Amino acid sequence: MTETASIEKVYMELLALKKEIDFIKTRIMDIEVVMTSEEEAQLEDALEQHKKGKTKKLEDLKKELGD
Repeated sequence: MTETASIEKVYMELLALKKEIDFIKTRIMDIEVVMTSEEEAQLEDALEQHKKGKTKKLEDLKKELGD
């Protein structure tokens, strides 16, 4: 009986750990979503260029390039 009780205890602990891991997974930030400081600076620069009207629409750029 001791062996059976130990296996059941291990199984229950594994289930509890799985639930904890699932909980943690839902709260971990996706590393692909987080920008580096360099990427953030590039984004800020691009937004500033857009505000100043120094950007082109993709469609217009394709026409210029003959695509």
